[in-house]
Amino acid sequence: MLRLFAFVIVFNSALAATLLAIPLARHFSFRFGVTSVPGGRRQERVAMPKLGGMVIFLGFTVGIIVAQFVAIERQDPNEITRLFGLIAGGAVIFILGLIDDIFDLNYIQIFIGQAVGSGIAIGFQIFIEFFNNPLTGAQTDPWSPVITVALTLFWLVLMMNTVNLLDGSDGLAGGIALIAGLVLFFNSAFRLTPPQTSVSLLPLALTGALVGFLIYNSYPARIYMGGSAWFLGYALGALSIIGGAKMATILLVMGLPLMDLGWQMVNRLRSGNNPFRGDRGHLHFRLQDSGLMTPRQIALSYYGICALFGFLTLVTTSQMFKFIAFAFMLICIAIGFVVVGRISALDEDYSSSS
Repeated sequence: MLRLFAFVIVFNSALAATLLAIPLARHFSFRFGVTSVPGGRRQERVAMPKLGGMVIFLGFTVGIIVAQFVAIERQDPNEITRLFGLIAGGAVIFILGLIDDIFDLNYIQIFIGQAVGSGIAIGFQIFIEFFNNPLTGAQTDPWSPVITVALTLFWLVLMMNTVNLLDGSDGLAGGIALIAGLVLFFNSAFRLTPPQTSVSLLPLALTGALVGFLIYNSYPARIYMGGSAWFLGYALGALSIIGGAKMATILLVMGLPLMDLGWQMVNRLRSGNNPFRGDRGHLHFRLQDSGLMTPRQIALSYYGICALFGFLTLVTTSQMFKFIAFAFMLICIAIGFVVVGRISALDEDYSSSS
């Protein structure tokens, strides 16, 4: 009963804080001009408020602070240290996104800011110490500090930019992050023996904040996440480390958007374009532009794929099975990219000939 009470109070605290903050975020967005440009990359008809990331950060922070006052067993002696690093690093990333929304930073400034936020997390013991070998299931030996820091930086920056690229269609980034958060929660709360109840409250707080946000961000959206989508990616990346280095879990849930990120980086380089400059080449944009799917259908399709592979991580303990599932997913996604790319090319040829 005590665990159930902890789950309910943390989730509802994050949800309530988010719902209360959204009207304020919309007001401040319009008051200070933190809005999207009509006809921009999303091709919206009117300016949209972009401070949605602020409410996610606020709701998540409220939820994890409330979690510290719940009387449950805490197994990690460094939990408070990591918690402080999670909040402090997240605050830096959130502020970075806010500054980008106002001043439109270049990619070098963005990467420096992301590295600073990640460095704070690492300094407070949020780092990758080992992997589980997919062939044997055994843990690798601990790495040197240099490799540990470099790998953790890469992981956190990768997650930030993966979630950011998803934030191009209503409800897409928030919904997939919600699924990832739920998988991390169920893994720590119910799958591990003994259960890591105190750790599980952290992704649960994130899911509470995301449920509140998605009420306003699902199609048709009334608020956008803005540059603070980086914070959401940072939170998922950090929580996967705090939860026992569950990168394989996140890789399966986020396989589709991660593949999309890599695919687009390669396409931009092949075309001689800046690989860090956004465009409408991502899969969700191509599906929408080709008329194959509506924004709601795109979001639901992504949810289904991510939820399926997230479910697989919860029902099997075989590292080899997860490795095979991940490889199979990448092959299917690659085939899908080729098909969608071909359809888009045919549409462009038809439009130009007309």
